[in-house]
Amino acid sequence: MTITPVLLCGGSGTRLWPLSRKSYPKQFTELVGEESLFQASARRLSGPGYAAPLVITGADFRFIATEQLAATGIAGGTVLIEPEGRNTAPAVLAAALWLARKDPEALMLVAPSDHVIPDPAAFRAAVETGRAAAEAGTLVTFGIAPDRPETGYGYLELSAAPNGGPVPLQRFVEKPDLATAEAMLATGGFLWNAGIFLFSVKAILAAFEAHAPELIAPVTAAVEGGATDLTFFRLDPGPWSQVADISIDYAVMEKADNLSVVPYTGAWSDLGGWDAVWRESGAGVVTTGAATAIDCADTLLRSESPDLELVGIGLKDTIVVAPPDAVLVADASRAQDVKKAVTALKAKGAKQAEAFPRDHRPWGWFETLALADRFQVKRIVVKPGAALSLQSHVHRAEHWIVVSGTAKVTVNDEVRLVTENQSVYIPLGAIHRMENPGRVPMVLIEVQTGVYLGEDDIVRYEDVYARGQGAKG
Repeated sequence: MTITPVLLCGGSGTRLWPLSRKSYPKQFTELVGEESLFQASARRLSGPGYAAPLVITGADFRFIATEQLAATGIAGGTVLIEPEGRNTAPAVLAAALWLARKDPEALMLVAPSDHVIPDPAAFRAAVETGRAAAEAGTLVTFGIAPDRPETGYGYLELSAAPNGGPVPLQRFVEKPDLATAEAMLATGGFLWNAGIFLFSVKAILAAFEAHAPELIAPVTAAVEGGATDLTFFRLDPGPWSQVADISIDYAVMEKADNLSVVPYTGAWSDLGGWDAVWRESGAGVVTTGAATAIDCADTLLRSESPDLELVGIGLKDTIVVAPPDAVLVADASRAQDVKKAVTALKAKGAKQAEAFPRDHRPWGWFETLALADRFQVKRIVVKPGAALSLQSHVHRAEHWIVVSGTAKVTVNDEVRLVTENQSVYIPLGAIHRMENPGRVPMVLIEVQTGVYLGEDDIVRYEDVYARGQGAKG
């Protein structure tokens, strides 16, 4: 029986600000290694014995998810679009109901998409250890052998010593204080709760019926009332808005009596803060990008721009992360408090709290180079073969200058090619579109002028990505 990976991609990762933000969260970012955490998760849960993944994410990330999956060579997966984040229990239930349409006996492996597991083969072996129990109707979770008294994780207490197979769970333990964590580590009978589960569709649906029946009707309605959108499936926002915001642990797992734990002794991290990134990067003095450390100890220095030279002198136990538009400087012991910075920035209206300068779209990306009351200058990069929507603006005119590649430009009834060093003017109200007919990325500079320059000043007439109206659709 094949296993269907269910990859949860709904978190915002505020503890890894400023590289993880609401507009582009940590699971899609290259924090450790040369591919994103999402890509590494998908690759880890693929191969013989695994079906194409079922991805659950928000509308803003649907194209990012499919693009990153395609880059790994993993195709054929389904993307369920949540109208809004409602935590893990509704997401898991929606995935189970979706899979039940085809095979109620199927196995599903639910995993966050932002964890680091350096040894994929060892983790797949752990999954195989739990397969027979899951096929027999047991809810299987995976516990990580702790190597320190961590206070940032929940724990699983085993009912017996590990014996090479699944061990019945005694109880869940909430995130402890340091003294409790030290005591649990000393006993050897506790594992970190990784939030990864293996069970059959039939077993998890029965568990919801027994322990969280109030979720079944609205989530079922959201699935049955959903609609196909290109290669995606949008859950019905009406019933979904009535679903309780609750985790799978609270809704089901802490109440179930048929739950077993497979211990995993390999390396693992949920990258829940910059201290975790520092450990996964080798600890000691870690520099990334254009960063230089002089007489530093136990310090992380990350420059995210080749034009930003970051220098640390005499630092100890310090985290410094510097993308182009914000700088984080923190004592390493306060890594878990970074989310407080996001809250403070939101309160003062700082756009850096949630948005990056670079805005990703299905056709490519853009970034603002200059912004004033009545003008804005952008750099726009369009992928080969991609096209922006046919659109118009109510409040602004635009001037496009191609600096690399060739653009196919539509302005009202005129269609023409614009090459490097050529430009075209888009009058206010004109119906227009930009396409890249070439085989290399096309880059242009856009100068906007008008009384309002917001991204929501857009009326779409045609769009190959079926995004509808609004800034992103």
